[in-house]
Amino acid sequence: MENLPVEVIGNILSHLGTARDVVVASATCRKWREACRKHLHTLSFNSDDWPRDLTTRQLEIIITQTIFQTMGLQCLSIHMDNAHEFSAAPVIAWLMYTRETLRSLSYNVRATPNVNILEKCGRQKLEILDLDHSTITGVEPSYQRFACLKSLSLRHVSISALDLSLLLAACPKIESLTLDTLEIVTSDSQSTMELSSQTLKSIYAKSIGVDKIILEADNLESLHLNALNLDLFELIGKGTLKHLKIDDVSVTHLDIGENADHLEVVDVSNFTIVWPKFYHMISRSSKLRKLQLWGVVFDDEDEIVDSETIAVSFPQLRHLSLSYELRDGLLHYGLQGSSPLENVLVLELGWTVISEHFGHWVFGMIEKCPNLKKLVIHGILSEAKTREELQMLANFTSFMVHLMRKYVDVDVQFEYE
Repeated sequence: MENLPVEVIGNILSHLGTARDVVVASATCRKWREACRKHLHTLSFNSDDWPRDLTTRQLEIIITQTIFQTMGLQCLSIHMDNAHEFSAAPVIAWLMYTRETLRSLSYNVRATPNVNILEKCGRQKLEILDLDHSTITGVEPSYQRFACLKSLSLRHVSISALDLSLLLAACPKIESLTLDTLEIVTSDSQSTMELSSQTLKSIYAKSIGVDKIILEADNLESLHLNALNLDLFELIGKGTLKHLKIDDVSVTHLDIGENADHLEVVDVSNFTIVWPKFYHMISRSSKLRKLQLWGVVFDDEDEIVDSETIAVSFPQLRHLSLSYELRDGLLHYGLQGSSPLENVLVLELGWTVISEHFGHWVFGMIEKCPNLKKLVIHGILSEAKTREELQMLANFTSFMVHLMRKYVDVDVQFEYE
């Protein structure tokens, strides 16, 4: 250890994970203190890492002393629970001291009065900004410009739709945007959030309090919508979308325009789906490799996903996951047609309430996949079972034993909840 260069020691300290460990390690000897001072590039403060009996003032002093002993800090994470309310002055001092070299900032600090992070960190070299439990007001894109920012995450943040739009416009190189549990401040009963970016590649939107979202992003590749209740979601782009994920979303009108041609992954869960409209939306996705329709409810009781349509429309499909209620009289329709799912290697099928049709559906779907390598059966087993349900489960078990003997080359797995 004595022969290690101080630069290497500084790199080791930067990978310790928590600032508390860095403080302890840097006290080892003078060489380690020098490495901490001159070559430490990452610090992470979390209130959970420190003794509970430490006061806010004591934490304030520890953070201030530790940060001010460094030179050239590039990554800074400060996450304090709500039990601690800091004075604004030291918080501003931390940001001002590090902002010229900082590349990544993750910030969740309750300060009085509120600290304007955008004002303190704008016009610098920041590439990653993660804000949690903050309030953002009065965005000035001409002044608070983030010329180098590539990733922006806002969690439990209060912000107006206009300020969010202006903030995105102030990030000319942004590629990744996470919006998680936002309180959108608005005076209108019908709230609309309009966002535009020419460089954005990935967006994750969860629990946002608006009625309409209009996103204009010419280079978007990944769209993930989660836990949203919307009248409208509209994507305006140039057909670059590759990954579409929708989970626990209620939307009256979903429009991704001409963005489906290059889709490779479509993952839909816990979603009421109008299958003809949804199929029309993704039907041009000839490059689709994974399709998941899990726990979906069809708007029309007579709708079903038929394997023929999937086989013809998505010839490159390799991973297929389906879980929805199998209705009487529709099983044959779903399995009709002669086109095989030639490239499907992984097939996942599931039930929420087991029915007598499930085994026949599994058998029919396997026959449609001549090159299948892996089959995963998902099921929900409730604690209380009727005699009829127990008999169906027994019949299905016997059926699967027979099926596994027939398809010995297929790896069959079971995942029950």
